[in-house]
Amino acid sequence: MKNPLKFIQEVKQEAFRITWPTKKDTFMGALMVFALSSIAAIFFLLLDQILRFLLNFILSINF
Repeated sequence: MKNPLKFIQEVKQEAFRITWPTKKDTFMGALMVFALSSIAAIFFLLLDQILRFLLNFILSINF
């Protein structure tokens, strides 16, 4: 391993090269996550209700 002081200096140099997302980018990303997770939740709710209806229909048939 390298000299610990040199390693810390290199880490500090790399930290200054980081480009952080802007406030707008962060907000848009969070909004997209919320929107897509809401769409997925509604989709799975509808799928669950349809499958429940079909299963109840199949189980209610008397042979």
